[in-house]
Amino acid sequence: MSAVPLVSCLAIRRSPTEALCTSVNLQRLDLFSLSLFCLVARSGSISQGAALAPLAMGAASKRIADLEAAVGAVLLERHSRGVTLTVAGQALQRHAQRILSDVDQLAAELSDHASGLVGVVRLWANTSAVTQFLPLEISTFVRANPGIRIELEEEDSGEVVLAVLDGRADFGIFADRTLTLGLQVMNYRQDRLVLVVPRGHELARRRSVRFEEAIEYDFVCLSKGTSLANRLLSETEALGRSLKMRIHVRSFDAMCLMVAAGMGVAILPHEAIQPHVRSMDLRQIALDDAWASRQLLIGLRDANVVPRHVRMLIDHLCDTRSRSTSS
Repeated sequence: MSAVPLVSCLAIRRSPTEALCTSVNLQRLDLFSLSLFCLVARSGSISQGAALAPLAMGAASKRIADLEAAVGAVLLERHSRGVTLTVAGQALQRHAQRILSDVDQLAAELSDHASGLVGVVRLWANTSAVTQFLPLEISTFVRANPGIRIELEEEDSGEVVLAVLDGRADFGIFADRTLTLGLQVMNYRQDRLVLVVPRGHELARRRSVRFEEAIEYDFVCLSKGTSLANRLLSETEALGRSLKMRIHVRSFDAMCLMVAAGMGVAILPHEAIQPHVRSMDLRQIALDDAWASRQLLIGLRDANVVPRHVRMLIDHLCDTRSRSTSS
């Protein structure tokens, strides 16, 4: 690989451990040598790093020596068991890993554009949105916009908000009552929570119940910290009661399995559990509580600086919501 000039980032703070800029010949640093150096640093051996490259041992040693000459400092301490990094070597490894990661991301993006991809949308959403609405809505969007790829991550509502805030997601979908921490939000969809009981349960013949009636029974619930678990805890405390929590699980289908096995009752989104209600012979009962109607929200950092392909998906989701509401 030909030498690639790199920005002078190795000693930007000029600290004792990184002040190399006066002696570093950046023109002599190339990506292959930086990659080899990282392999040697991780394996603790020049020979193992050479094998991983792959490169002949002599050629690898020559490249390491050239790196040390370029930066004007010893990067590796050689000993009988292999090599260890010097302070300068640690600084080079830290920056080299960042540079190589940036190059990998650049290559991936250029590859996408070369194949006709317009852009990638990183969407994080809670389980309710993923199981009830997004599969059909995203599939229709992708069919209409084949040049846009959707990377969908399913997470708890709180994690979705954090992912948007720190830039891991372009936007997120989460339940109301979630701390938005300054995100701009808009309404996405409403879902309706219902009480799910096994066949033959005392409440199975009821059309509707109040939550305070259901508290008398053992409960199956999602993991602690999820928006649904937090909602149940909040409403239980508002009644001055405590929930008889029998078991925590990580998914809606696991909750339904536990209910079918007689482990307790559960509160779940109506649309998300329809296949399980039929296949497991469960009963769903309406909740006569205002909080049983939840609002799912779209959250983003700044609606004024959203890339066009991200805005296209948000508009599609909102248009789909509007059509569903009007019908």
